[in-house]
Amino acid sequence: MTAGNNGAGTPEDDDPFAHLYRSEGGEGGAQGAAGGSAARRPGVPRASYNQVRAVGERQYGQRQYGQQQVPAQQPYGQQGQQPYGQQNAHYAAPETLPGGNGTRQGPPPGHGQDGPPRRSHKGLLIGAISVVAVVCIGIGVAMLTNQGDKKDEAGGGDPTPTAGESVKPSDKPSDKPTKAPLPKEDAGALRLDGGAATAKDVSGAKGTGGTYVAGFNKVGASVTWTVDVPNAGDFRLYVRYGIPGKPANATLTVNGKPNAQPLGMKNFTHSPEGDWEKGWQTTWAPITVNKGTNTIKLSCEQGNQCDANIDQLWLAK
Repeated sequence: MTAGNNGAGTPEDDDPFAHLYRSEGGEGGAQGAAGGSAARRPGVPRASYNQVRAVGERQYGQRQYGQQQVPAQQPYGQQGQQPYGQQNAHYAAPETLPGGNGTRQGPPPGHGQDGPPRRSHKGLLIGAISVVAVVCIGIGVAMLTNQGDKKDEAGGGDPTPTAGESVKPSDKPSDKPTKAPLPKEDAGALRLDGGAATAKDVSGAKGTGGTYVAGFNKVGASVTWTVDVPNAGDFRLYVRYGIPGKPANATLTVNGKPNAQPLGMKNFTHSPEGDWEKGWQTTWAPITVNKGTNTIKLSCEQGNQCDANIDQLWLAK
């Protein structure tokens, strides 16, 4: 065996195109005799890999030993024309082959013969209408509930009496008694004694027309207030006064009984000395009065510093 013929008996046996000019039948025996090579016998492997079979001798589609079966070729233009859904006669499912996983993937869900699935616009429209209807119903219920609550708050839940119904007046007296304002009076309208008199020289007084009581700096000068009090009890007597930038005081007497402490009229605003217009201020003292008429007296006695003008007096609880 040489590299030229790879074990072929004659050069013709090594020719890959010998079948084109080689005759069929008996000529094969003649070739065998002429070329010195024996005729091919079934089941005997050929001596050369380059030997070929005569035209029509090989049967395509038949499974050869050690080779995988190959389906017969169809004429050009007829491949893939079998109806959809029918398996090819030469097709083998993956699960039937050795090593197959036993599963077969089908076409994607929702895809038909006409291509990708189409969205259902009708379903989307129905869903949108449903959502709008639910929202409208919720808003309507909320509005009705809110109106009902407002009616209950406005009417207090009591129905309005209609014609034919009698409305009974309430016999229950009012729980809250009417409180009359506590009395307040200008000093110029009160009883003045001991040289006290009304004046209007210093501006800033709150009395009617700017009137106040002056001349209170003499011993025996007094202002007396006769007042009616609805209820007995402890009160505060407020006095508005004016001083020339230095403190003063006076004796306070209620129903003929002097208080232990004089009524102090200090310079709380720190007004400059000698300035009467900037010296208007307010002070108070605790007193006890009876129900009905009471007499309150403010006087300048021995030991008092009475250099002051008196503007108003009033009671407070």
